[in-house]
Amino acid sequence: MSTDRHHRYDAVPPIPTYEEAVADAPPHETESHSLLTSHNGAPSSSRRPNGYRAPTVETDDEDGLFESDDDDGDETAYVRREMQELEIGEPDRGSRTSLWGKRIPFSLSLPRWKWSWRWRLPRFRPTIVLPSGPTTSPSTTEGDESGTENRSRWRFSWPRFQGASRKQVILLLARIFAVFVVLSFLYLIFVSDVFSRMARRLGTGFRFDPEDVRSWVQGHVDPAGMATTVKHFTSYAHLAGTEGDYALALDIEHMMTRAGLDTVDVDKYHVYLNYPKKDGRAVQILDKDGKPSWTAKLEEEERGEQIVGRQTYAFHGHSKAGDVKGPLIYANYGSRMDFQQLQDRGVKTEGAIALVRHYGPQSDPALKVRAAELAGFAGCLIYSDPADEGADLDDVAPDGRYMPKDGVQRNSVSLTNWVIGDVLTPGWESKDGLPRMNVDQTPGLNQIPSLPLSWGDAQVLLKRLKGHGKKVPDAWKGGVPGVEWWTGDASSPVVRLKNEQHEVEKQPIWNVYGKIEGVEQMEKSVIIGNHRDAWGFGATDPHSGTAVMLEVARILGSLTTKGWRPLRSIEFMSWDGGAYNLVGSTEFVEANVDNLRTNAFAYVNLAGAVAGTELHAAGSPVFRQTLHRIMDRVNDPVRNATLRHLWEARHGELEALGMAGDYVPFRDIAGTSSIDLGFRGPRYPYHSNYDTYDWVKNVGDPSFIYHGVLAEVVALLVLELADRPILPFDLAGYADSLDGWVEDLVAWAKGKIKTGADAGEEKYALDQLKIAVHAIKSAAKTFSAWEHAWDSMIVSSGGWESGGLNNQRLEYNERMALFDTALLDLEKDGGIPNRTQFKHVVFGPQQWSGYNATFFPAIRDAIEEGDWDLASKITLKTAGLLRDAARVLVPSADA
Repeated sequence: MSTDRHHRYDAVPPIPTYEEAVADAPPHETESHSLLTSHNGAPSSSRRPNGYRAPTVETDDEDGLFESDDDDGDETAYVRREMQELEIGEPDRGSRTSLWGKRIPFSLSLPRWKWSWRWRLPRFRPTIVLPSGPTTSPSTTEGDESGTENRSRWRFSWPRFQGASRKQVILLLARIFAVFVVLSFLYLIFVSDVFSRMARRLGTGFRFDPEDVRSWVQGHVDPAGMATTVKHFTSYAHLAGTEGDYALALDIEHMMTRAGLDTVDVDKYHVYLNYPKKDGRAVQILDKDGKPSWTAKLEEEERGEQIVGRQTYAFHGHSKAGDVKGPLIYANYGSRMDFQQLQDRGVKTEGAIALVRHYGPQSDPALKVRAAELAGFAGCLIYSDPADEGADLDDVAPDGRYMPKDGVQRNSVSLTNWVIGDVLTPGWESKDGLPRMNVDQTPGLNQIPSLPLSWGDAQVLLKRLKGHGKKVPDAWKGGVPGVEWWTGDASSPVVRLKNEQHEVEKQPIWNVYGKIEGVEQMEKSVIIGNHRDAWGFGATDPHSGTAVMLEVARILGSLTTKGWRPLRSIEFMSWDGGAYNLVGSTEFVEANVDNLRTNAFAYVNLAGAVAGTELHAAGSPVFRQTLHRIMDRVNDPVRNATLRHLWEARHGELEALGMAGDYVPFRDIAGTSSIDLGFRGPRYPYHSNYDTYDWVKNVGDPSFIYHGVLAEVVALLVLELADRPILPFDLAGYADSLDGWVEDLVAWAKGKIKTGADAGEEKYALDQLKIAVHAIKSAAKTFSAWEHAWDSMIVSSGGWESGGLNNQRLEYNERMALFDTALLDLEKDGGIPNRTQFKHVVFGPQQWSGYNATFFPAIRDAIEEGDWDLASKITLKTAGLLRDAARVLVPSADA
């Protein structure tokens, strides 16, 4: 910033004293003499030495300040002295071309102005009006009592100027006007943000030192502010599409606007949702007369301190309505293998009610219900077993981490592996005027009713199974106390499952978007997303992620007010309906899919972001090196070590993405490289009404320490992705991962192929995948070499990048980002067969993979079904797309 001592102005001559003024005039007074003329234009003939005249007292009869006889020399001298003082800064009038005496320096910061002239207003003397009689000089009134009385009567009138005095006033007014114009111009430039807008349009901007930006961002994370956000967002229940959900959408819109984001928008969709009725759900044991002998509690104790409404009822999102009854049968985790084992042991399952527990090899609740449906069950109950939630029954919420006896885990049971988003509009957005399926047409819904239970309610049901069916194997035994584990059979107690609900086929939901525009490629975006709706109060899931996202928006928004801008745009997105079936994010992607495939460089997901103290990351391999750099500079304040040190101590790895987050539509439909970040730990009261602000404050993350640490990680990751001149994608690492995934696929396929003459990887053309991956590895190595060449050219030119080199760099970034997009099967009816929403040939769900990550899902499904021709066809298409992706990096890549 400029300071006074940096300005180089000429020294200001001293103001002359009265004695100096009446002495021989110095050189700079010569010009002033020519200005002292009489009213008729001739030089005044009567002057004291050096032209000084004594001041006079004017009367009403005087026409002007300078219209006096020779006796008024003192007054003329006074005027001359004033002119001399005003002309000090302009000694050379003949060469002056502007009213400004000096050039005003300009910089990004306003300097402290130092003027080369003195600011001084003319001294206007009042007119003295005598009541009558002749004009009186000062000498005639001195000592005269009546004269003294007359002088006490004053009347002020506007002064009249002519000659030199008029020029002085004009000069002063001109200077004041010039100062006003300059200050107005500076206000326009700096306060109205003209520069930053211009920079955004021109693709250039003022670059800040990247290290200073990183340090500033890390130093401005506010855990207390995030605690306030979580407390507010958990103050009432907010299922998708409800009044509470809409209120939070408006809150996020306001917070993004207040953060200083360039644009903030609310986007509405109309989707299929269901809601529980107060008395519409029941689980009962019926006696021989069909009367209920026991009724499950179903609901939890009131846990929240909500300001409106009540906590959410226990139910399943997207469940089937119905009122069914049948014998109770326990089926372990409810996987297809578990139901097959029941049948192998002779347990009849048709028309029964299944009781299964959460988690296990088939972790997706929707697939548990689906497997029960295919096994002939009439309904399905899913409970939280202490063996899976945490074996220590004393360390339970609200004072501990684990699910208490009455805790109920809510979930969506729509078939995410078949259809994501609105189940009535698979493949297109849910907007007015577009077609919609009927509820009974969609493949995304199960066809038997289901409900969640606490282990307290399940305990009663499990005890009633004693002596019915078969004793279960040890692997099936849970942690519910006081239970002798039996499977049950047709002789088991009859259980009624009632699920009456409100079903809305076109329920409004609201996404909220905020954006910081980039200065170099404003159309290219790095997106941070988190769903807002919750099954309960949602302090951990989703609002630890909401708090982190909004904190990053606040920090980066504040940074823009200081003049910083990223090279690429940064977008913050609050999804609605994420808890149901990733509805809000999927509808957005389907509505903007072409733009996202071209311009979305990366997607960062934050749901259930802080549930423990170990940093975990799952995502595309392109993020691996960048994540390591970030972990090197972020410390864990509790363990007093860098996150990288702790990561390596536990042998942490960048994990593969499954199907449990809003990254799914970005990765599988738009081909956007995606990553999911969060601190994980032991289980917590997941999706229950025990997941409250007080639980997070007292148990989950006291002082919100790890909220703050994750905010640092996310902010630094966003800066890396949005503000590095070259997009920091590790394509060589991606190629190595592809090589490993193909080897795993080959090994898995060999285990599925029956021994024989034709056994081997050639049966499914898997060797073609190996050849294609080899081409990608070679192309990635060649492609990455350009970055080193660019570095050398920038260093050798002293940091200057030519226009041609700039264009090459931007193209280089685009080709990096398009690599994942090139792995989409965009042919007509392309994608995974019968599940064509999923376009990515490497990532995506198998039919029964649930939340788990899988690679080459279409090939695996075809092999599992024994369709050899289809498996070969899909493999050859996949190999072709891999070769095309290599050509995106290097057009001449060997196919």
